[in-house]
Amino acid sequence: MTSTSHNDLVRRPFEGLPHEQDLVAMRQLIPAATMAARTTEDYGQVDVELATILPMTWPAVRRTDGTVTVGIQAPYPGGDLSRGIGQAIRQAIAQKEGTPVTSVQLAEDSPRLQDILDLDGDFEIQVQETFDFWLDPSAERTREIQQAITQANDSIMPTKPVAGLPHAYWVDAGPKEHVRWVLDADEDTVIDAVTRLHARRESAICEGAKYVGSFRAEGLAIPVWDLPKGTGVGPVEEAAEGFRARFEEALASTEPLTALERRARGGIVARQVTLR
Repeated sequence: MTSTSHNDLVRRPFEGLPHEQDLVAMRQLIPAATMAARTTEDYGQVDVELATILPMTWPAVRRTDGTVTVGIQAPYPGGDLSRGIGQAIRQAIAQKEGTPVTSVQLAEDSPRLQDILDLDGDFEIQVQETFDFWLDPSAERTREIQQAITQANDSIMPTKPVAGLPHAYWVDAGPKEHVRWVLDADEDTVIDAVTRLHARRESAICEGAKYVGSFRAEGLAIPVWDLPKGTGVGPVEEAAEGFRARFEEALASTEPLTALERRARGGIVARQVTLR
């Protein structure tokens, strides 16, 4: 078991988990998504559904069938998000079936996700168009429940994974559309790669797209592109293979930046935002 205190700040809390980038996307980018997991034998081999958010921003709920759903976007105490979510799962397992965890109480022995989950699982993300996953499979769909889900559904910004760019997501944010790509690479290296493309006027992810900067979330770099309204995910996917090849080549380059690239990098860094 990892030994960090629950008060220690962990800047990359999902490191070591399968599909770390998608977990970061679920925390920061995607309104509605789920991911199937299972606890280890030490924790009862309970089926766990990792979800973006739950009603009332509950940290977790124990379903009537004994399974657990945990909300990645819920507020958690302490400096280690992984430990907070792991403790929410442990509390849910200990609760009566059909009841939510409304607050998380950390202890020195609170498990991290890396400790409580069986890491041999697929951890495949499923982007959802509705919050119907909130429903307990055996619960009655009452009028009140349906109204709550309908109201929540109205707040969802259409979001889709981008085929050809693993861990990249297109979103229709209303006035604009964006593509945000969660990358498992050193942040400075990512900025250098974008810089090399930007200096060659090749930083657009598809025709009409504009690279607008990047931010860091849960320790990973996330570059962002704006798209003209009405573009949709299709043109991005059509250009994805070529863009990915150019980007990965730039990412692997160890050549010093040219004077032109250094000037481009200055503008990119000025737009950099750090999320904690």
